[in-house]
Amino acid sequence: MNAKLLLTGLGILLLSPFLLAADTQRNTTTKGFWLDHKFNVMGTQARVRLWTKNKTLADIALEKVEQLMVHVDVTMSPFKESSLLSKVNREAADHPVKISAELFSVIDQAQQIAKLTHGAFDISFSSVGYLYDYREHLKPDEEQIKKRLKLINYHSIILDKKHSTVFFRKKGMRIDLGGIAKGYAIDLSIQALKDMGIKEALVTAGGDTFALGDNGGHYWKVGIKHPRTESKVVTVIPVANEAISTSGDYERFFMQDGKRIHHIINPETGKSASEVQSVTIIADRSILADALSTSVFILGVKKGLALIENMKDVSVIIVDNTGKLFYSSDLLNPENSP
Repeated sequence: MNAKLLLTGLGILLLSPFLLAADTQRNTTTKGFWLDHKFNVMGTQARVRLWTKNKTLADIALEKVEQLMVHVDVTMSPFKESSLLSKVNREAADHPVKISAELFSVIDQAQQIAKLTHGAFDISFSSVGYLYDYREHLKPDEEQIKKRLKLINYHSIILDKKHSTVFFRKKGMRIDLGGIAKGYAIDLSIQALKDMGIKEALVTAGGDTFALGDNGGHYWKVGIKHPRTESKVVTVIPVANEAISTSGDYERFFMQDGKRIHHIINPETGKSASEVQSVTIIADRSILADALSTSVFILGVKKGLALIENMKDVSVIIVDNTGKLFYSSDLLNPENSP
């Protein structure tokens, strides 16, 4: 039985998804024990929880995961002036900027998702998005948005694989990997744990989680919280060897004139997407789940469901702006899923 079959039995209880890695019920025994590690990175708290029989190896593994996530942050943060991504934003409109194979790969995957979603996922949203300051409750005015909206166009991001360069066709363009970098960091971390022989682990960063193994046959439990009631957990999703990502309008936001101004920007308008409150994606890779949860949030219910229905081994749960819940068909009818 897989997680999708188990999820169906809980479907009636699911309200508004926000992911929080729940504590496992598996007990420590003489055969092994759990180790937990939490740290702040990429603007959020990351957590690693793993089962081990070798504490020395586990300590090395936990340190390795933190190092990898910090590395991704240092390389791909648009808020760190010294990052390679910041260099791209400063120089790529003037000349092709040579970047690492790693950064090239992440941008390339972002471009593939952009094509798949017909621009709903577009890392050049930052051309307008950088004008928002959620801590200071600031947003661009209509004139600022109108002036810069034409800069949002993933077709204007030119990648040269042979020379490992990125170039912007338009002056003033900026990119932001916030919708895909955490997923990449988690995949990187999970691969490192596998390479070390770790078979049971949970790695979480913000709304992104990967559950490695099946928690000793008990399945990992990922709690789903209501987006309007932070402390409320309405149910859990049992998963094994799967990535789960939630994008919600409650992660970074402020209220202004009765409207919720949040960080998920619709590339067509330069404003916060407003059709849904929350999107949860279940997939085999965190980088894919991360990007698709943002994509579906922007596409909305009808187009978002249509996108996921045409993808193999990807599931979605959507809560629209009225609180109504929608599932991909594989969750409603798992016997008919591929």
